[in-house]
Amino acid sequence: MTRQRIHPAWFVAAAAFLALIGAAGFRAAPGALFVPLHDEFGWSTSVMSLAVSINLLLYGLTAPFAAALMDKFGIRKVTTVALIMVALGSGLTVFMTESFQLLITWGVLIGLGTGSMAMVFAATIANRWFVERRGLVMGVLTAGGATGQLVFLPIVAALADHVGWRTASLVIAGSALAVVPLVIRFIGDFPEDRNLTPYGAPADWTPPVRETGGSAQRAIDALREASRTRAFWALALAFAICGATTNGLVGIHFIPSAHDHGMSTTTAAGLLAVVGIFDIVGTIASGWFTDRYDPRLLLAGYYLFRGVGLLLLPLLLSQSVRPSIVAFVVIYGLDWVATVPPTVALCREYFGEQGTIVFGWVFAAHQLGAAGAALGAGVIRDQTGSYTLAWIGGAGLCAVAAALSWILGSSRKRQARRDELVPVPM
Repeated sequence: MTRQRIHPAWFVAAAAFLALIGAAGFRAAPGALFVPLHDEFGWSTSVMSLAVSINLLLYGLTAPFAAALMDKFGIRKVTTVALIMVALGSGLTVFMTESFQLLITWGVLIGLGTGSMAMVFAATIANRWFVERRGLVMGVLTAGGATGQLVFLPIVAALADHVGWRTASLVIAGSALAVVPLVIRFIGDFPEDRNLTPYGAPADWTPPVRETGGSAQRAIDALREASRTRAFWALALAFAICGATTNGLVGIHFIPSAHDHGMSTTTAAGLLAVVGIFDIVGTIASGWFTDRYDPRLLLAGYYLFRGVGLLLLPLLLSQSVRPSIVAFVVIYGLDWVATVPPTVALCREYFGEQGTIVFGWVFAAHQLGAAGAALGAGVIRDQTGSYTLAWIGGAGLCAVAAALSWILGSSRKRQARRDELVPVPM
């Protein structure tokens, strides 16, 4: 009896997962470093939020072009360069003396580097190497970022408190460089390059035609075509709200907000790390659900739960860790990026082979929302003395995202019914 060997696609996915963990160090940094940077340099929350906002903006705008560049130059090359940029951006911060340097390092370098992989990287791996279990793989790879947050956030917070923020920054730089050899050794661009077929491919599977040249133009062409559909705008707007209420609000401002209520930075960082634990569970589960249930309904439910959590958050924060804030952390963690697998599935469903590049543009909207929320929450904090209005505003946005997801499903059903009435030429 011949023992069935593990399909190589799973090794590619495992290496991609580890690469995403290594690249996720900066996600743990801003919230944990706001207080020590303010103490040393006197920089305001608004200035530091602006650096993060630039980062998130470039992170998003790079994504659709990164998907096209991966098609042209290969996943391995683009990801290696991206990791090196993240390492430079974090490592050079130890020499900062002026706030504009934070805009260059945190903002430009790390923004371009992280934007060149992240969710677009995960979507490319899932779509190229898997036919079956795409939703599950997308969920696992998306959870890689959460795992990185889980690993690094307590470390970064503890180092910033007890050793210094410069040491924490160097640890982040080192983690990004450490996974480069894994990318070079294990990540393959296409299964057919290794005389393989994707996992779960049927016997008559043939490789799709590869696009060559004009990476930037293909990204723009994909946007032009997709932007003519209501589905694209509904997905983009809802995902912008997703970014605003995760990376922009909670990811950046939860720790300083908890600090405003008397909680130590290390304790707040520990709570945010717990979000990362449950994010892994929630995202993988969401991938499993996406393979089996209507992704539109999943999105509507995810956004509603998130909105309720944000609405209650101002009442839950206090000096000590109470059961209510732990409950928030668990629920919010389960919902953190559970939106990604159904959004990727819908991009693939609506836009076919262009789905990955279109998702890059949808993800750009995600980061635009995150950038706006990161800066807006910082300004609200400086102007009002608290984050309460930011949390309430985020809850209202989640209700809008849930409605958009619901309308997306309804409009598609109406379109399907109209298509059935259109006579087919003989």
